[in-house]
Amino acid sequence: MTDPYTTLGVPPDATLDQLVAARRRLARQVHPDVGGDGDAMQIVNRAFDDAVRRLGHPHEAPPAPTPPPAPPRHAGPADRRTVSRGVQYDWPSFTIDVLPVEAFEALLVVASWMGEVLVDDPPYVLETFLRDPEPCWCRLDLVPDAGGTTVSLTVAGVDGAPAPDPEGVRDEFVGNLNRLGDLPS
Repeated sequence: MTDPYTTLGVPPDATLDQLVAARRRLARQVHPDVGGDGDAMQIVNRAFDDAVRRLGHPHEAPPAPTPPPAPPRHAGPADRRTVSRGVQYDWPSFTIDVLPVEAFEALLVVASWMGEVLVDDPPYVLETFLRDPEPCWCRLDLVPDAGGTTVSLTVAGVDGAPAPDPEGVRDEFVGNLNRLGDLPS
């Protein structure tokens, strides 16, 4: 991988705000939703992640990111979950028949009903602290999927509590999305 600062077009002493601005600027040019290339967007995202990790340790190369474990091939509903260090992953959690931008906006509203939004990086990442169905941290990853959006979620317990059942969290999100769809215009 090339130098992340060169990829992002920022100086090595860039602040987090400068890194975020550079990533957004480049996403407007290379993201597949605007006619760009998915591989180019992945390069931008990796450079951004690398540069952010270096903020705390500027003279060290960052450790390689640890992705969640891959779901088993041909996983049935009971096999989709994996628990790793108190975090539960669920693949895929659910699909929404709208593009990621619209799905993200709907999930943002629903997340605000269920708890507090911590990170919103439209239209692909949403992190929340949920009060319902039980207190937990939740990350929603949105992926374009044939004119719709696949939403995968990761949940973790808070304050030493075990991670809640991701299916319960998923069902709460789906129920609230359906409720959002039932609201009068």
